[in-house]
Amino acid sequence: MITAADAQPDADVIRVALVDDQRLVRSGLGMLINSQPDLEVVVQASTGFEAVQTLSSTSADVVLMDIRMPGMDGIEATRRLLEIAATAPAGSPRADVRIIVLTTFDLDEYALAAINAGASGFLLKDAPPEELLAAIRTVHRGDAVIAPSTTRRLLDHVAPMLRAQASSSPVHSAAVESLTAREGQVFGLMAQGRSNPEIATALFVSEATVKTHVGHILAKLGARDRVHAVVIAYETGVVTPGG
Repeated sequence: MITAADAQPDADVIRVALVDDQRLVRSGLGMLINSQPDLEVVVQASTGFEAVQTLSSTSADVVLMDIRMPGMDGIEATRRLLEIAATAPAGSPRADVRIIVLTTFDLDEYALAAINAGASGFLLKDAPPEELLAAIRTVHRGDAVIAPSTTRRLLDHVAPMLRAQASSSPVHSAAVESLTAREGQVFGLMAQGRSNPEIATALFVSEATVKTHVGHILAKLGARDRVHAVVIAYETGVVTPGG
């Protein structure tokens, strides 16, 4: 079952899509999200296919995507939604959609596959409500890796696999070497899950300066977002497990 909001969206409200095959999960998340003045659930879908079908015509800013669903799973749905976003006109709401993967298992290999498919990060389903709400806002803002400690545990776990991938494709290594000294410092702090304000404090610069450096880093790395940049940091050895 899919429901979508038909009203003209408020520019100040973050539009959220819920994709999960369990109705109770969608209901609980929906009540939590709609209790916030700056968040609104505009789409609910029980399968990946339904999500792709509805989000092709209804815009959402952030999608909470379950990984394991019958038929089209969350990984394939993520890939297809981002393919749609890539072909949307610049500035279109559908061009800026961000996806948070929901999983019930820590260190879940499927979460990594979803991130590789283009998701902006992942979150455990049993995360505290305030963490989930913060993740939606953070991903929408695009200025930090969500749940950095959890994300780093996942990446620490699969670091050998990432390094093996990098050895067969040295493109990212060359891109990292092209960073300036200051960009390298910012990149290293990004890879540790630091937010822009935290990086600014560490380097004694303004947040605006950090934001400019982050934009240059993402462009040079060809990274979709900060999570993708962190994956590249692990691939190229900028960050090592436990480092």
